Amino acid sequence: MTFPITFRQSALRTEVHEFFKLAVPLISAQVAQSATGFADTIMMGRMGPEVLAAGGLAAIIYIAVMTAFTGVIMGVSPLVAEAFGAGQKSRIQQVARQGLWLALLVAIPAMLFTGQLNSWMLRMGQNPGVVELTDTYLDIILWSFLPMAGFTVLRSTVSALSQAKPIMVIIVVGTLFNIVGNYILGFGKLGLPAMGLSGLALATTLTWWGMALALALYVRFHPAMRGYRILQRLHWPKLTMLKQLAWVGVPIGIFSGLESGFFLTIMLLMGRLGTDALAAHQVVLQTIVVVFMVPLGISFATTVRVGQWFGKQDLAGMQQATWVSMGLTTVSMLVGSLAFLLFPKQLIGIYLDINSPENADIVALAMPLLTIASITMVLDGLQKAVYGALQGVQDTRVPMALNVLGFWGVGLSVGYGLGFSLDMGSRGLWIGQSVAIAAVALLFSWRLYQLIGRRKRLFSA
Repeated sequence: MTFPITFRQSALRTEVHEFFKLAVPLISAQVAQSATGFADTIMMGRMGPEVLAAGGLAAIIYIAVMTAFTGVIMGVSPLVAEAFGAGQKSRIQQVARQGLWLALLVAIPAMLFTGQLNSWMLRMGQNPGVVELTDTYLDIILWSFLPMAGFTVLRSTVSALSQAKPIMVIIVVGTLFNIVGNYILGFGKLGLPAMGLSGLALATTLTWWGMALALALYVRFHPAMRGYRILQRLHWPKLTMLKQLAWVGVPIGIFSGLESGFFLTIMLLMGRLGTDALAAHQVVLQTIVVVFMVPLGISFATTVRVGQWFGKQDLAGMQQATWVSMGLTTVSMLVGSLAFLLFPKQLIGIYLDINSPENADIVALAMPLLTIASITMVLDGLQKAVYGALQGVQDTRVPMALNVLGFWGVGLSVGYGLGFSLDMGSRGLWIGQSVAIAAVALLFSWRLYQLIGRRKRLFSA
């Protein structure tokens, strides 16, 4: 399958330059933000296998709920990017302000939902001790959803206006604060009591409030943003604009929720294989999350660049941004894949003492999972890059359906069949994940090819 290429080499060089100006800060911000989970996993590993298993379960539940409700708000990004490309300043203001109302409308139900998950985890066959620790973590961290929602709207707005550097600075500073706070509260330093997982949750919640306040101050007072008057005053909710945001954002939220829900289901199935399998899964998954922040940041940049060209109705520009995104993603994920293949024990050793007999079973389970993960990393990155382009042209409903087909139809069936019916255990579940990722990458590429071909025919008519 080949995409039609209609752009000049000089225009491509310009696009590469503009894309990097936007992508590098967004990638840096995502990598920095993932460092919190990375540090948390190391600290959990030092607290014992049960805490590591419970923390991993809590983290994936938190991420699943967070990505679902913040995904709904992510419709702000392509709409602001389109308005910016079309030179519609008043529309930028309207989208951002109504996005804040939408953030409030989705954050509160997410908090209520997260606070009621303990009985569900028990019904899913999780260890009661693990569930108790997980529930304690979630009951605290759910209070981060309100600032996180506001931060997501403002981050989407600022990045869509090609102002990504302040996002990077705020997230990097916030991450450092979070890691230090996790260490102090988790292990009981500076005369404070050791709070364990509760301390990690509290530090993360305080960090989100601080980052949201910092970004709000930037949007309100910095000369680059002050002219848009987003926070000078807030409009009352406007149903028409909320509908537009929901039309684009709700499928993104469902998509994100289904994708995270798939990985949560795999983790719950892993929990049925025992605490060691769950701990091994968490070690490998957290390592992947750190690497995956690179294509995720690229995906955000792709949505902005494609959205800006979409606002100008420039097909060649949309193609340029997409190809730059795919090329950058491929290179970065190949590097990550090689690291997984060449240094598996060293990577596991970041989280656990691999020479300790107590961790021998976890290490043995994690080694093949790293190998399986390395094989599909490039496809995983590409599906995110292509999805970013689809968001940029506000095509979110069909990808949502393709997500269900690839992850839940293909991936879960293969993973469960291999893991339990054929007794392959954790390896079978991870192979299922990999098959799902490959299927979704191919389906998204097919969808993008269709859209580009359709628009080319439309513009040439």
